Amino acid sequence: MFVASCCSTSAEKQNTEIVIQMFAAFNAHDWQKMNSFYSSDADYLDPAYGIGYVKKSSQEIVEKYSDMQKMFPDIHDEVKSLYAANDKVTVEFVSTGSSGDSIKFSLPICAVLTFKDGKIVRDATYYDNH
Repeated sequence: MFVASCCSTSAEKQNTEIVIQMFAAFNAHDWQKMNSFYSSDADYLDPAYGIGYVKKSSQEIVEKYSDMQKMFPDIHDEVKSLYAANDKVTVEFVSTGSSGDSIKFSLPICAVLTFKDGKIVRDATYYDNH
């Protein structure tokens, strides 16, 4: 993993560490732990949810990723770079997985995560879903 221009303040360092832990939980398929890094009222921007920010419950987030794991049991995110500035951490990563038959994917993604009080309060995730 490459970390660029990271952590000029203690808050930026803490937020970056939270992102690293969140991706570790994702790759361990520990959806409850991954979700624990988000505030209970976080806003999500994700092409899978449409074109605007939405609120999702913790249960909905856990179900989304549990369903993804059922479709792609080996789903994995490889972080390429992190950049922390003020209350935001930008993450460039590649998500990969296979369904066990001929379906495989490799999807470059960028997420801008906004923090407040040590929790992710806004997740703006960008990728081409076509």
